[in-house]
Amino acid sequence: MTRYRLAIFDFDGTLADSLPWFRASFQDMIARFDLAPVGADEIEGLRMMTGRQIMARLNVPMWRLPAIVSDMRKRKLAAAGEISLFDGVGEMLSALQHSDIKVAIVSSDSEESVRRVLGPMASLISRFDCGAAVFGKHRKFRRVARRLGAKPAHTICIGDELRDIEAARTAGMDSGAVSWGYAFPAALQAAGPTHFFDSMAEITHRLANAAATAQDTHVPQSCG
Repeated sequence: MTRYRLAIFDFDGTLADSLPWFRASFQDMIARFDLAPVGADEIEGLRMMTGRQIMARLNVPMWRLPAIVSDMRKRKLAAAGEISLFDGVGEMLSALQHSDIKVAIVSSDSEESVRRVLGPMASLISRFDCGAAVFGKHRKFRRVARRLGAKPAHTICIGDELRDIEAARTAGMDSGAVSWGYAFPAALQAAGPTHFFDSMAEITHRLANAAATAQDTHVPQSCG
């Protein structure tokens, strides 16, 4: 397995359990911006769609997208105290740091909101690059890797949406999809991520163990 020097994480749905908040806010967003109605029985089906398919279903014109994203960021910041991290996030981030794997967060959310939810664990993050455009994450992936001195071939981007896999591929980086976030696991697996993770412990196991194996192979042998 590749020895990664940098792990770039999405935040909502990957590290933070914000799907319940999104579900509660979804219908209000539709009403606020006069988008195409979505029945309660249709909401789960959106989790099988790409970002562009969702926009088409909601009849969102591209010119309105910035205003919608900005509004959602403000409301998410106000609700930051209600959102928690998934179990095991702290242990996983600490293990990666101990394995000399730098960690960054690239999110469409605001950095202030991300830091509020992370709390003290923010100290485990080498770089934040937030406010990503819905379809522009690949540019931020490249910028983060460049600023942290990591080659694309030694970088993995881990997220919970189809666009995370697409952005990693466009940036020339490996992708990791998690089974517990926004998109359904079957949709993520069909998109062909480099790795598929079922738990935080699995992320730790694969990335940290690969780092440890790489270090072991470079230990000088005794001539005893």
